[in-house]
Amino acid sequence: MVAHASGRPWLIGQWQSDEIIVLAAGNTRLAIAGRTAIRESEVTRALAAVRMPSDLDELARRIPGAVHLLLSQNGTTRSQGTVSTVRQIFHATVDGVTVASSSIASLGRLAGARIDPEALALRLLSPLGAPWPLSQRTFWAGIQAVPVGHWLAVDRAGSARTHRWWHPPEPVRPLDEAASEVRESLSRAIAGRVPGGRVVTADLSGGLDSTSVAFLAAAAGADLTTFHVQPLDPANTDTVWAERAAAALAGARHRVVPRSRPANLFQVDVEQGTGAGQWEGPQLWIGGWAHLEDLERRVTAEGSDLHLMGFGGDTLFGAMPAHLWSLARRHPLRALPTIRRSRLLNRWSWSACLRGLTDRSTFAQAVAALPAQIDAPPPRPPHLDLGWVPPVRIPPWATAAAAETVRDALRTAAASQPQPLDPDRVRHQVLEAMAFEGALLRQMRAATGPSVEWDAPMLDHQVVEAALSVRIADRSAPGQYKPLLTAAMRGLVPDAILDRPDKGEFSAEMHEGLRRNRQTLLELCDGSLLGELGLIDVAALRARLLNPGPVAHHLTILQNTLACESWLRSSAVASARPGRKTGVLR
Repeated sequence: MVAHASGRPWLIGQWQSDEIIVLAAGNTRLAIAGRTAIRESEVTRALAAVRMPSDLDELARRIPGAVHLLLSQNGTTRSQGTVSTVRQIFHATVDGVTVASSSIASLGRLAGARIDPEALALRLLSPLGAPWPLSQRTFWAGIQAVPVGHWLAVDRAGSARTHRWWHPPEPVRPLDEAASEVRESLSRAIAGRVPGGRVVTADLSGGLDSTSVAFLAAAAGADLTTFHVQPLDPANTDTVWAERAAAALAGARHRVVPRSRPANLFQVDVEQGTGAGQWEGPQLWIGGWAHLEDLERRVTAEGSDLHLMGFGGDTLFGAMPAHLWSLARRHPLRALPTIRRSRLLNRWSWSACLRGLTDRSTFAQAVAALPAQIDAPPPRPPHLDLGWVPPVRIPPWATAAAAETVRDALRTAAASQPQPLDPDRVRHQVLEAMAFEGALLRQMRAATGPSVEWDAPMLDHQVVEAALSVRIADRSAPGQYKPLLTAAMRGLVPDAILDRPDKGEFSAEMHEGLRRNRQTLLELCDGSLLGELGLIDVAALRARLLNPGPVAHHLTILQNTLACESWLRSSAVASARPGRKTGVLR
């Protein structure tokens, strides 16, 4: 327990000894939860200048790492997580007073919350569920998440408001300048996590993101062991590139998880993660927990309680769908060669390019157009979409009532005139995807408990700021993969690895996972709770499981439904399930 200046209880939770710092300046208290490298004396001096909670904004931007910042000052509290939502704040009203928590499990039990059937209907949408802003909606009636880039204020009377503290930087830096800042911010992020030769493990998939993190950890002096998970498809060259990276990391130990491993995708266990990790909502990575458990055992056997990953790299440094639209708006002449090359590589028609590039719809208009599209056939390749919101679809086994519930929620969201996370389309998409990856990492941490901390330095807000500061024109380059990250790692990661011309593809894992687990998944259809709620036609779902189709996106559309079904069956949420006649669907 951490107390206010008055001595009354303020924070209650569980932390490792090095996971929370509490500083004081007069009646002001600041708690920093999470590992960070700061000079406490400097932060205390800065804290003394804080006259009201909003004065903490500048200090919050300077503190490195992915941390919760919690302030108590003269009866008012400020609670905030990270821009990426790796660390998130949720809140609910309990007996007329706002209670904030990093854990939906704790908050839900305290508030007696029940599952929201409408949120479940939205989760059926593919590929990633509901778009922003509905993507931040919790699955629990009465529990809200603090919006991205905001903090929660609770006053003496227990009333709450949210305030924005973070805005993305303007994209004005040239490539070399932004690359230098990316490298510096990533180096700081990792150095703060691995002080004094700490035993650390890290992914080494063969991709550029995890490879960069591994090299930076080695450079920071970590006692490093890497893990490479062999892809099932022999044509996937990730193993070749991982071996080359391992050879260049001579001071580290390297382990290989063989392709014959038992853990696989679509391996569903409804009792998996029955504690706090299962409370937040359906898994964002269906069947991935079996692999996570296997990796957790391997990591702890190496003596590590911190495992570093490259999460966030594809989002920050890769090509997002709306990049061409943003590029054409800011740099029309420079955009022409890129547009021409992209059109030829993807076999887009000129008419489709022109429609996409000349689209002037606002974000709110894009959300308003979704209700009419959700039950349309999936776009056929080659498909070009330069809009604010990638196409979302309700699965064909969803009931008419579920589809109408989703349409109503989308119409309500559009009517509120929602604002994007950034006025620029591609930067909005980057921030929305960052929030998704942050939630995935948050779920991973909660599911496995304290034995291993899964961590992704690329999701730190200072790294995000550095990546977003680059000019839109420098986010991509003809014939070059992730030019900003490549430039940032030049001189640390061998050139031969940075100049890799291809990227791994993992549809084989999905097909094999479905083949191995088909019978278990079919058993989920027996007594389906989603069926009882009126959300799905169970016969239609069973038919798709027996004949999913030959292409990976035919499997992707199954994931959200199976995640919702297995989550509802978990004993962790059994007492909070909506009844057959109590939900919004009848």
